[in-house]
Formats: sequence, C-alpha cells, structure tokens
Amino acid sequence: MDRDQILARITAMVDEERVLRDALASGRIDSATEHERLSDLERALDQCWDLLRQRRAKAEFGENPDDARVRPASQVEDYEG
Repeated sequence: MDRDQILARITAMVDEERVLRDALASGRIDSATEHERLSDLERALDQCWDLLRQRRAKAEFGENPDDARVRPASQVEDYEG
C-alpha cells in the first residue's frame, strides 16, 4: 500500500466512525454493536498510522518505503508516537 492508499483508507475509516456514532445516536444500532465495530476500526487505524510512520521513516533514511509492512494489531495498538 502506498502513502495515498493508506491515507485514503484512514479517511474511509474515520468516515465510518462518524457513521457508527450517528447510527448509535439515531437508535439504528445498539451501543454493543457500535463499541465492537469501533474497536475493530481503532485497531485498523493504529495499523495504518504505524504503516505510514514506517514508510516515512524508511524514506527519511534512504530505504525503500515499499518495504514497510503491516504489523500485528497487538504490536501497534494504542501507539502514541
């Protein structure tokens, strides 16, 4: 995934977060469903942000950004870099 694809995926997930919150507020889904889906989205977002940071770091140090790989959610979850 290149930088633009990663950013597009992040944007899509943020949009989905908004839709979920709106669905909860309007009563179309319950809080358990919202919470479960938001948890999935947060893990995927953590992975995307990590991948983007890896690509930037590799480019900064003269390496090929395409060598960056998605790491397991457990490794990047709640990353605060």
